[in-house]
Amino acid sequence: MPYRLELETHAVRELKGLPREVRALVIPVLDDLQNEPRPPGTKKITGHPGYRIRKGQYRILYTVNDEQKLVRVYRIGHRRDVYRRL
Repeated sequence: MPYRLELETHAVRELKGLPREVRALVIPVLDDLQNEPRPPGTKKITGHPGYRIRKGQYRILYTVNDEQKLVRVYRIGHRRDVYRRL
């Protein structure tokens, strides 16, 4: 059974603000998280709950709740900015 994907308000805003080409790369990754919430290349974020996945220069930060089958994305952005204000 696939996981449910939720984007927090901040992540939705960040996704809409991405260049069109980058958005086209990130959206399939978000869709894939529903079937495999911890795909190869995923790393646990040190000092914070959750995981990160890379797509080029961009990162998607998210948490996984296995009991509720929920993937919650809380940040999407360029690698130089996404870890600020965690």
